[in-house]
Amino acid sequence: MAERTVFQSMPKRHIVSVYPHASVWEAACLMTGENVGSVLVVETTGSLRGIVTERDLMTRVLAKASDPKATKVSDVMTRNPICVPPETPVADAVVTMIERGFRHLPVVGPGGKLLGVFSVRDALPREIGNALSIAEFNERLNDVSL
Repeated sequence: MAERTVFQSMPKRHIVSVYPHASVWEAACLMTGENVGSVLVVETTGSLRGIVTERDLMTRVLAKASDPKATKVSDVMTRNPICVPPETPVADAVVTMIERGFRHLPVVGPGGKLLGVFSVRDALPREIGNALSIAEFNERLNDVSL
């Protein structure tokens, strides 16, 4: 059976986004309303500037006691996030997330068109198991190379 791609596994394919000048409070309300763990930060032209995740809200806003209504998403977003094309196999995307320590990957099509966000929750247990095996193998290779 062929492995699913990130695009095939994304249940929500619409873009949940805010502009850089939006407040963190607005982003959090949007994420809550859409039941998603991240929001893309885009320019009026549609180009991707960054991503704000639940973890960003916790570590860069709440833990610092910043005012969410006065803090702009551009101040706390992860800039220039790693993105994947829609045909990326799920296990490859999960390996990237494991190795880089995050749980959301913007999916970008031809011409830089934003297609959505792949979340580690979108992977099946089998695919996560495969990705963990690959990540462990890569780690062992890196240990041997040192």
